[in-house]
Amino acid sequence: MRIGCPTEIKNHEYRVGLTPESTRELVAHGHEVWIESGAGNGIGADDAEYRQAGAVIKDGPEAIFAECEMIVKVKEPQAQERARLHEGQVLYTYLHLAPDAPQTADLVKSGVTAIAYETVTGPNGSLPLLKPMSQVAGRMSIQAGATALEKAHGGRGVLLGGVPGVLPGKVLVIGGGVVGFNAAQMAVGLGADTTILDRDPAVLERVGIHFESRAKTRFSNKANLEDAVCEADLVIGAVLIPGAAAPKLVTREMLKCMQPGAVLVDVAIDQGGCFETSRPTTHAEPTYVIDDVVHYCVANMPGAVARTSTYALNNVTLPHALQIAELGWKEAMRRDPHLAEGLNVHAGQVTYKAVADELGYEYRPIGEVLG
Repeated sequence: MRIGCPTEIKNHEYRVGLTPESTRELVAHGHEVWIESGAGNGIGADDAEYRQAGAVIKDGPEAIFAECEMIVKVKEPQAQERARLHEGQVLYTYLHLAPDAPQTADLVKSGVTAIAYETVTGPNGSLPLLKPMSQVAGRMSIQAGATALEKAHGGRGVLLGGVPGVLPGKVLVIGGGVVGFNAAQMAVGLGADTTILDRDPAVLERVGIHFESRAKTRFSNKANLEDAVCEADLVIGAVLIPGAAAPKLVTREMLKCMQPGAVLVDVAIDQGGCFETSRPTTHAEPTYVIDDVVHYCVANMPGAVARTSTYALNNVTLPHALQIAELGWKEAMRRDPHLAEGLNVHAGQVTYKAVADELGYEYRPIGEVLG
């Protein structure tokens, strides 16, 4: 199979779909890999490394989108990239379609077969291709929140860990999944007064056992949520419903009780955000202020630590890329039902129920597509 990897063009996105090591692996299995010149610069991998790994280097994305059977990316295709996709081509990347009607419409129109990293499943309902970026984003959320809390960045001027004689900052983590657990690890490590909210008693028990007395846990209901939000210096939104839009848990009304300069970090912004006042931002302009509360809603947080993120991502995406290249996407999905869960759009039809329901498309079950 001819596999193409273009340069990411989303604002301040420095990751790349394939590392030189992943390229070498694909080439060793007999596949042809085309890399856009400069695609790996953001992770410190130049064209020479890719050539040494056996890749063909292409100037610009045109030939890659026109002639490659599978496109491997990191972030959802931007409008100019979507215009280049065509019927019979496989797109393998993060998509986050539920809150993104224009992207969904373009993918449906293109006829492409679109496989979303974030809905590929693993044992026990896990999301193994989403997990490493959730780990990165969770850890980064505390770094980003701590910076936003600085007075020069519009925050309250609170040091999360405090100092002797001065209380630490209060961090609220909404959601105890992968993002929330990693955020709590960082917050606890800094010495912050950390609280984790979740609706699943099993999750609360797990994080409670792990953190012992270093973090508090509370059941997430409306009263507890409002109380905890009002007290917090920093709120991390770490809520996920696989493939679907995130629920709006923190309302604008709740912002009125927060201290001026408190910070919200919405890690769920890829799925539409879990704060009512959230809107996507970029690394170029990461924050904005509503009702004196600083909002950090960067939609590609892991792109800022591109080398770590790219290698973590390739560790989990490469095995499926090899399956698709070796067997073709349809046979690979017949053999691996976890990979089949990643199919979101095929030949002009939406094949992921949460996306179809959210955006009003007729849903075509994956079983029908695979025959």
